[in-house]
Amino acid sequence: MIKLKPRRIPTSLLKSHNSKSKRIIRYGIAHGRSYYVTTITVGTPLTPASPLSIAKMTAGQSMSGANEMGQVLGSQSQTGTSAMGNKKPINLLRGWPSTSLLPAAALRAASETALSDPAIWAPGLEYGPDSGYQPLREALAGWLGQFYSSVLPIAPDDSSKSAQGKGPAQEREDYAEEKEADRITITGGASQSLACILQSFTDPAQTLAIWVVAPCYFLACPIFADAGFAGRMRAVPEDEEGVDLEVLEREMGALEEREGANGRVRSSSPGFKDPDPYRKIYRHVVYCVPSFSNPSGRTMTLARRKGLVEVARCHDALVICDDVYDMLQWRVDSSLSPNQVSQLPKLTKALLPRVADLDLAAGRSPHDPDGKHFGHAVSNGSFSKIVAPGTRTGWTYSTSDFAYGMSQTGSTRSGGAASQLAATIICELLQYKKTKTHVGGSTSTHQAKTEEECLLDAHLRHTLLPAYARRHALLMRTVHAELAPLGLRVRESSLSGREDVYGGYFVWMPLPHPSSTSTSTSTTSTEIKAWPTAQAIADRCSAEENLKIGNGELFAVHGDEDAARFEDAIRFCFAWLDEEDLVDGVQRLGRVIRKMLDEGPESWVVVDRGVNSSVDEAK
Repeated sequence: MIKLKPRRIPTSLLKSHNSKSKRIIRYGIAHGRSYYVTTITVGTPLTPASPLSIAKMTAGQSMSGANEMGQVLGSQSQTGTSAMGNKKPINLLRGWPSTSLLPAAALRAASETALSDPAIWAPGLEYGPDSGYQPLREALAGWLGQFYSSVLPIAPDDSSKSAQGKGPAQEREDYAEEKEADRITITGGASQSLACILQSFTDPAQTLAIWVVAPCYFLACPIFADAGFAGRMRAVPEDEEGVDLEVLEREMGALEEREGANGRVRSSSPGFKDPDPYRKIYRHVVYCVPSFSNPSGRTMTLARRKGLVEVARCHDALVICDDVYDMLQWRVDSSLSPNQVSQLPKLTKALLPRVADLDLAAGRSPHDPDGKHFGHAVSNGSFSKIVAPGTRTGWTYSTSDFAYGMSQTGSTRSGGAASQLAATIICELLQYKKTKTHVGGSTSTHQAKTEEECLLDAHLRHTLLPAYARRHALLMRTVHAELAPLGLRVRESSLSGREDVYGGYFVWMPLPHPSSTSTSTSTTSTEIKAWPTAQAIADRCSAEENLKIGNGELFAVHGDEDAARFEDAIRFCFAWLDEEDLVDGVQRLGRVIRKMLDEGPESWVVVDRGVNSSVDEAK
């Protein structure tokens, strides 16, 4: 039985749906951190004039004669519209690139080239090689090599032979383009390649768990579930420097001890899959977004990346890194206006090596089969964030043995590499051509400078990075103006130890979470206000402001939500909205929060919308 004290509930916040001849409403109040929920069966509707009051009601109790409530619920869509008026919908949840920033002209030019040359369109329209369109593999090897060149560690030979006796020059030769291309596979995007990695390198009978850095890109969780790991995803918290390695290693070891006691670790059972001769089965999988993470915006420090590789090599884990935001980085300076951020020096090179680079530099591990070097990390890249999601094209970067094993996934061998035609078009974006840029002075005194630049670099440097830097600056300025006075704070920089760097798509905002209702000293006693949860705020924003925000609960690890909870956080995306709507959205959020704090917990209604209601918005 659930008892509710009398509460006056704003009718615009109540949601109902028809269930045959009855109306059912799920109703909840967030009081501090507790939820009170009941299901009410509503009878015949009457007039909507009177306010709604609910008092001491048993969950599921039928309310014969509660006609007033029925009428209010029946007219919910009208009251919701009235509360919002004709406000333009604004979506701070959607994690997409703005339509205005998509490179339609560049793709049109690249398509014309690709479809005009038989040497390109003929292979492009046929089944592709298992590892992907070779010209794109080679072009990517050069492009990625330039971006990461300043942070690449010295790596041993990527063959089964020992690297002992090699000098630095020979070590560096292993990063030559022809070698790098062997480490790259072309995929149908980061999500499709994640599924293929799990198909080829995990086995539910032998792989113990999927360790997910939390808060997480939660839409990866259904991919893990489809691969047989539902109920076996484990949340690993992060701090300011990234993944908590102490928790990860402790929990991995504890799980191995438990499973070893049950006879499951490295049992004589062959499992469901036979990986020989081109693949192997890992004991663990770790999933993370190391740079400008979705949703937290954090970047894992170099020390944590090195430590993660050490843990993976010790416990036979595969670290799958979604490196999809690496190129989207810029300098920040809160003293500058959004119009001035373009004056800051550009970041055109990687700040940190990929986790896969660090693992590759460490050479073979004791867990590698004889004559093979699969490694313990794979970089999962995508053109969705830097070109367009609709291209459905990406890549993986790993050891050459791992890359070849990836290409032997059954669906790939049958149909060839995904996105073959799109790969030919994107390849044209990576062809370097001499371009002229103008530097210094007025139009009458400027000087022309010739440099080599590919279309993708031009799109990044002249369109995406300036636009995202400005939008991020606008978001931060509006957050400081509208939300900081309420006690809300957001991180200013993505990378611990570097206060001048941000990147990616997202800003993560924790909500105040008082551990008690009051604090006291011997001389003072200060009351701490209770705060609505992110879900309650999101519901009110939707109902009253036609605004969608990222409720932190979305980003918990499926099946292990209690290990790392995020009901006290909100995610913003600044990539989707145009600048005016971005500012307006934060202002609307500020109005909602101020109103809720003024009203108090009695008005903090949480509406059950179902688990899949916001999935497509949060990509």
